[in-house]
Amino acid sequence: MGLYRIPPTRADIAIADIVSRYTTPRTERAAQLATFGADENLLLALAAGWWVYCRNKSPRARRNSNHIFLTAVAVSALPHLLKSIVDQRRPDRLTATGHLHGVPFSGNPYDAFPSGHAMHVGALASAATVLPKTKRNLVWAMSAGLALTRVVLLAHWASDVLAGLALGALTERLLRPFTGYGGSANGVRKSPRPIRAEGSSFEEVRPPPRS
Repeated sequence: MGLYRIPPTRADIAIADIVSRYTTPRTERAAQLATFGADENLLLALAAGWWVYCRNKSPRARRNSNHIFLTAVAVSALPHLLKSIVDQRRPDRLTATGHLHGVPFSGNPYDAFPSGHAMHVGALASAATVLPKTKRNLVWAMSAGLALTRVVLLAHWASDVLAGLALGALTERLLRPFTGYGGSANGVRKSPRPIRAEGSSFEEVRPPPRS
């Protein structure tokens, strides 16, 4: 048993009630399949595989793979620690209507807070901020869908998912100073933009700052 108990909010209960009333077995099966994309074991295996693959690649690739692997390990361990301290009953243990509509049982009944899946998703979405706009938006859209599956399955209250997203993103950001992730792509400072005096054909270039 944890040291603390966190009750769901009124908004949590209202959202879970809507899901339990209007979900269908087909929707729940689809959510169960989709939510596997944020499974702890799957993401750890992928991060470890990429880390091994990048050992003989460029310094940038090695740095990025170090960060992703370390982040995956951190956001896998942190939920287990928090769930050993905090008890919160999962919404799927508090509904009969939901089970009639296909809602399955998920994990330990008192491990609702925080959502471990959402922590992985939050870390992934935060790491994606360094990607080009198109790829970043694709990752964010997929992340939103994965996080939503935890609410649809009634595995977590909505606030558990939001907390998991925030904690995952925060963990990823806190690790950046140690891994160098998100820094300059090639370690070379960009040349300063030349300053042209109005009406003159000459350009004045400021010397680069000393390292």
